[in-house]
Amino acid sequence: PYSNFRVGAALLTPDGQIIKGANVENSSYGGTICAERTAIVKAVSEGARSFVALAVNTDVAQPLSPCGICRQVIREFCSLNMPILLVPAGYKAEGSGADLLETTVEELLPYSFGPAALELPRIG
Repeated sequence: PYSNFRVGAALLTPDGQIIKGANVENSSYGGTICAERTAIVKAVSEGARSFVALAVNTDVAQPLSPCGICRQVIREFCSLNMPILLVPAGYKAEGSGADLLETTVEELLPYSFGPAALELPRIG
């Protein structure tokens, strides 16, 4: 209710389950959680650990990317080559309306720090 910026996200699991999330705002803005993180937290808390794709939709007429915090959380739980669909308001699969943008985790967060980095050998 604070930003009036609506965002929805949907994670697809390998077995076809769709886990949805929405941004949940808070009057102390730091307590706000984005739709992408809501979907991931719901999925992980319910036992899902593998994902096929993520779609992010806003009420803006152009594709918008997840914020930096969401990109890092997505990186933690999703493969670098997983498709991310950035869906603008008014998108219609039949081809009318705005175009969606398909990208990947790696394209959104190049040179990322992920779980495997914690296993790298250390000096000293």
